[in-house]
This record gives sequence, structure tokens and C-alpha cells, in this order.
Amino acid sequence: MSAPKRYTITAALPYTNGPIHIGHLAGVYVPADIYARYLRLTGNDVAYISGSDEHGAAIPMKAKKEGVSPQVIIDKYHGIIKKSFEDFGISFDNYSRTSSKIHHETASDFFTKLYNDGEFVEEVSAQLYDEEANQFLADRFVVGTCPKCGFEESYGDQCENCGTSHNATDLINPKSAITGNVPTVKETKHWFLPLDKHEAFLREWILEGHKKDWKPNVYGQVKSWVEDGLRPRAVTRDLDWGIPVPLKDAEGKVLYVWFDAPIGYISSTKEWAAREGKNWEDYWKKDDTKMVHFIGKDNIVFHCIIFPAMLKAHGDYILPDNVPANEFLNLEGNKLSTSKNWAVWLHEYLEEFPNQQDVLRYTLTANAPESKDNDFTWKDFQAKNNNELVAIFGNFINRVVVLTNKYYAGIVPEPNDFTEVDEDVLAAVKEFPNIIGKSIERYRFREASQELMNLARLGNKYLADEEPWKVIKVDAERVQTIMYVALQISAALAVVSEPFLPFTSKKLKNILNVSSSDSTQENCIENTWTDVTEKDVLLPAAHQINKAELLFSKIEDKTIDAQIEKLEATKIANEQENKVVEPQKETIEFDDFTKLDIRIGTILEAEKVAKTKKLLKLKVDVGIDVRTIVSGIAESFSPEEIIGQQVSVLVNLAPRKIRGVESQGMILMTDTPDGKLAFVAPEKAVKNGQQVS
Repeated sequence: MSAPKRYTITAALPYTNGPIHIGHLAGVYVPADIYARYLRLTGNDVAYISGSDEHGAAIPMKAKKEGVSPQVIIDKYHGIIKKSFEDFGISFDNYSRTSSKIHHETASDFFTKLYNDGEFVEEVSAQLYDEEANQFLADRFVVGTCPKCGFEESYGDQCENCGTSHNATDLINPKSAITGNVPTVKETKHWFLPLDKHEAFLREWILEGHKKDWKPNVYGQVKSWVEDGLRPRAVTRDLDWGIPVPLKDAEGKVLYVWFDAPIGYISSTKEWAAREGKNWEDYWKKDDTKMVHFIGKDNIVFHCIIFPAMLKAHGDYILPDNVPANEFLNLEGNKLSTSKNWAVWLHEYLEEFPNQQDVLRYTLTANAPESKDNDFTWKDFQAKNNNELVAIFGNFINRVVVLTNKYYAGIVPEPNDFTEVDEDVLAAVKEFPNIIGKSIERYRFREASQELMNLARLGNKYLADEEPWKVIKVDAERVQTIMYVALQISAALAVVSEPFLPFTSKKLKNILNVSSSDSTQENCIENTWTDVTEKDVLLPAAHQINKAELLFSKIEDKTIDAQIEKLEATKIANEQENKVVEPQKETIEFDDFTKLDIRIGTILEAEKVAKTKKLLKLKVDVGIDVRTIVSGIAESFSPEEIIGQQVSVLVNLAPRKIRGVESQGMILMTDTPDGKLAFVAPEKAVKNGQQVS
């Protein structure tokens, strides 16, 4: 395609069954936002579109669990999600919802067009049915063993462990998520999109046409699917929540969520176009429009095979130029999980790190899972902030603004003759918009963010080398030029940082007294992306800047430790919740119990058993004597901390040798929530030898 006339950028529609976490931001919304902001800054016509996905089985499942209606769930989480996006500067041109009237109409019309054109296959198929609940089981209402990888908690449509899509009837040992019962199989009529009919087109369009420009992880997954052979896929479902199938003989059936959700991009664009006085069809049906889908890797199949097949079957729509899907982001070495609360929730982040949206945006971009799964750690987050944003970007700007106010009362000085170093630096600054832009256009956002930081590094090095704080004592005219050059670098940073750090960019523009893209100031300097490359002067001499204020603040260890402790508490809670309680042992008679002689004793001595990790050798006063006991508690206690500890001892256990030491009894222990051992001991001190009964 030659230079596009306009861009349609879509970001995956999040499910409204929970809030947004950092995995969503890193995988989809921050890279899409960087791309959209960059395109706007370079003068392009952009429609950046998304919305809440409010259908599908996950919603009524959540509603059933909380004892409310599905409408209550979608209203609650749509509000939370929309606000989170706004708070983090995700600059959607329109954020809609699939429960809206315009979406219901658009999805119904889309289905009807394909139905009337004979694009569907009507089939009676076997589906899982819960006899007790008296309903067919939607895919998310079924859990079983994945037929491909053996994961025992796979859903009926997709395995979250290996990413494979399948039918619910393919699961091994399926169970109903509603009642826990083993479902039966019943026949039901549905309409299918025959993907096999579109296989030749998909091979040519993707496997041949996008071999070189799609990301390897995306291309590889699509290639695997196509070469495995495509099969018809149902577009309707037996469910009471969703868009009713617009056919007379389809009572009790709704459009399958994977069918209606991507149509949400179209309905959201319609909503935006009507509001803005634009023609929505230009953004979906014109060949001079470039469409890009931003998604996570779990949505690759839907956006690269199924949705394009739907658009192709419809006949009026363009196809995506690229689908730069990211891999998954893990958290502290473990997979992010909504159900297990193993996440950093955006609304909670802002409560604990107020006004620090850009720190998270930058960290997630610099560590984005672009080609493989990556890991977010709080220590890395701290390092990115302290060592890069504070020490490089913030430090440079602060020094420039403080010195300008100190030497010139905040007025940009008139430069004198430029040295070769000055000219080289100013020439280098002009190159950065193109360098950063090319990385963004190739969807290499990590690379682009580091080029942004390289511009700040250039400024820091220039100041460190030229040392205006020293030169001012001997050559005031030279310092005017140094500070003038440094201010031009600062003005360039204010522009090219906007896609990555929108809040910082706005703050910096205010400090430099230049206008933001959303500013209402009149007769104020406004530099565009192109200006940074083409203009020799971004901040003219005699321009007044404002006082310095910190762009970023150092994050202390105690703040990070609190976040790590919070996650550890979550991990312990999850382990306790999922811990399997041992079943009761075989019933014994009272006479058997009376044979046990359990007495209270006090530990007098303790030492580690050589060449072992778990064993301690103890001397215990059990009242009737002092005896040696070997106990496997060394990983929970040090020898010195348990001297004087009262314990419960089974004293009439037959002695046995453990690592060459004869042990004359057993100390009773139990587990704590954090996996450590705890003594079973009296609440108050009692006499040694007291019996436990």
C-alpha cells in the first residue's frame, strides 16, 4: 500500500467480568496507544477504536457467582475499565460497549447479510448438556482436560495453558462449571461459518502475502492453524445472554461471542463517526485505509483467521494490514491470573502510586512481551524509574531548567557561535523523530522507547561534557550557547516523549511554556513531530520558560517491599484456598487412642544433624526423663530460637535410628499458611510430663 489516507486502529475488547491489570496494558493497550498517538502527531487521520465485550458465558458465570444480574456485572466493570483507560491516558477516539443498541443492530445486520448470501452452514450437532441445570453448556461453563496438552482446567473453547482452541466435546473428563456434574450430550441446531471454504484465500493472503511483514509469533501460529486444516465453526450458541440470532427458528439462541465481539470494532466506529460527523465506511471499506489490530496472543486465531474470513464473506470490507500481537506478561515469575488475584490492578496501582501512570507505561513498554513471554517484577519497575526516568530523563530536564532560571531568570539565552560539538548534537537531535518513528511503524515499541531514552542520554552527556556550571565562571558567552542547545534538546524531548509518556510530555511542555496538543493557549509555541526534524529552532531566544518541577520521583525500597509483601500474601492465600485437606484416616477404637502417651516437654538443647538440611537433634525434658529426639524442623527453625520451647511429645513411640542418632519419641507439628512448621504446644506454660488427653 502507498501512504495510507487514514488509519483504523483497533484494540482488543476486554471482557467486563473483572478490572484491567498490567498484562492487558502491556499486551494491547499501551502499544496501540503509542502507535495511535504517534500517527496523530505526524498528521495522520486516525480512528483508535475499542469497547467493552459484554457478552459470552463469562458474564453470566460471574453474575451467578455474585448473585446478581448480568447487567449489574457489565455496568460495574465497564465503568471500572473505561475509567482505568482514561486514567492511564489510553487515547481512544471511541470506547463503546457491545450491549449498546448500535452494536446489536450492526451484529444482527452482519449475520443476516451472511445468512442471506448463503455463507453459513446449518447443522445439528452434539453439545454438552447439564441435566440438573436444564441447559446446554456454553464453552466457559465446561471445564475438563485439554486433549492436546493434558491441562486439567481447560475451558470448552480454549486451553489457557497451551492456547489451543477446541470444541467442548473434545475435552477429556468434562464437568459442568454450574453444578459440577458430568454433562450428557444432546443434539441442537446451529449455524456455522465454513472456514474450510476460505482456506485457499487465507493461505494466499497470510502465508504468501504477509510472510515478511507479520511478526514471527503471529505468522507461526496462523500457519500452524491453516496447515492443520480449517473446519466449520459455530456462530450461534444456546445461551440466554447475548444478541438474539435474527432468525425465526432460532429461539433461545444468541450470536456466539467470538462472532459478535469483533463486529464491535465496526459498531464503535459507527458511534464515533456519527458523533464526529465522519463517514464510518471510509475507515472500514476504503482501500486507502490501513487497518491494524492490536491484540494478545490468545486472540490471534480470531483476528487473523476467523474475523478476516467473516469480512471476506461479507464482501464490502478491507482486511487488516497487520496484527502485531504480543505474547503474555507474567508477574514475578508466575502467570497473571484474575481468578487468583495474581495481578497488578490498574485502579489499585493509581491508589498506591498516584500520578505515576507514565512510570508504569514506560516500564511495560521497555519490558514488553513483543516476541516472547516476559516478566514484570517490582524491582525492575523500581530500577526503570530510578535509573532511567529519574536519573537520565528527569535529571537532564531538571538541570537545564534550574540553570536557565538561575543564569537567565528563565529566559532562553541568545546563542553565540556554535562549536562543532554543538552542531553535531543539534544535528543528532533532528534524527531522533525518524529513528523513533521507524521503530514505531515496525511495531518495535521497546526499541522505540530506548531510542527516546537515548535522546535524554545525549542531553545528559552534552551537559556533563560542556559543564556550564564551571564554564560560567570564565566564559559567560559560551554558557549562553550551551544552555540554548540544551533547551533545544529539552523541547525535542517534550514532543517525541508524548506517545510513550503523555503525562510527562504535558508537564514538560508546561515547564517549557510551549503548548500541548490539547492546549487552548493562544500565540504560544507549538512544535510538531516533523518540526523537531525540520526546524532549526524549537525554543527561540528570549522565550520565557517556567520554574523547574520534578518530572519523576525516586521510588524507595520500602514502597517496593510493600508491593512484594502484598503479592506474597496473595500467594499464601491462594495456596491455603487450594490446599487439599487430607481425608480422615481409618476409624480407630478408643482403646487404640489410649495407647498413645503424649506429654508436654521442654527443649533444653538443639543442634543441626551433620550433612542434612531438615534434621535437628534435640534434648527434651519430658518430665519422666530427658531424652534425645531427632526432628525434621531445621528449615522452619534455627537451633537457638527453640531453646526453652514447650512442645507435645509422643513419648511411647518405639525408638529408631535416624542418621546414626537414636530418636526416642516424636514432636507433634502442624503447617502454617506460609508453608512453615509450627509446634503443637500448650497456650500457657505447664509442668513437664503433663499428659495430653
